[in-house]
Amino acid sequence: MSSEGLLDIQPSELKFTFESKKQSSCSLHLVNKTSDYVAFKVKTTNPKKYCVRPNTGVVAPRSACDVTVTMQAQSEAPPDMRCKDRFLIQSVVTSQGATSKDINAETFTKGDGKIVEECKMEVVYVPPLQTPSSVSEEGSSPQASYQSDNRNLRSYLYDAVSKEADEPDTKNSEVLNVISTLNTEKLSAIQLNQKLQQELELLRKEHSGGHQGFSFLFVVLVGILGILVGYLVKT
Repeated sequence: MSSEGLLDIQPSELKFTFESKKQSSCSLHLVNKTSDYVAFKVKTTNPKKYCVRPNTGVVAPRSACDVTVTMQAQSEAPPDMRCKDRFLIQSVVTSQGATSKDINAETFTKGDGKIVEECKMEVVYVPPLQTPSSVSEEGSSPQASYQSDNRNLRSYLYDAVSKEADEPDTKNSEVLNVISTLNTEKLSAIQLNQKLQQELELLRKEHSGGHQGFSFLFVVLVGILGILVGYLVKT
């Protein structure tokens, strides 16, 4: 951090959370401590690796500006997580009311009594933070995971069986009731049919001989009744 001069720059180094094949960003906070307009420019030793927005600008008197630095995704970390990249922030007093459009290559050219301040910054890689849940998952053994899955499965099956026992299917109960009623009616019809056949045999014996007409008519009626009973039994 530059505590003296035109700009107060925080933090004092660029820290990037390093994860393979993922971008990472950090911010710089530039504070103009003077009553002048101050132009700045951000440079790096590895411009293809970093994207700086904005890389140039003007900070009004007693005001601040934020700069975002994005590191492109890297395939692998360097040895010991050490980075050799460097950044340089140049600052110089510019004309009153100047904007970023007024900045050019000559703005930061030294000479003719112009003072260009420079602040060098290092790049630091930090590992990603690990939550307690991720640490627990990484440290668990396959056997522990298998046992946990088994416990969950047993609990699920027990709950399912208990639910079926406590809450029987209403539709199945209604079907069973209907079947029971039909079986009872069928048994009653069979018994009635058997009783009618027995009475028919008795009538045949009693009205044999001279009462042929009466017996024949009675037999026809009983036969019709038997057909109706047989129909009920089939249904």
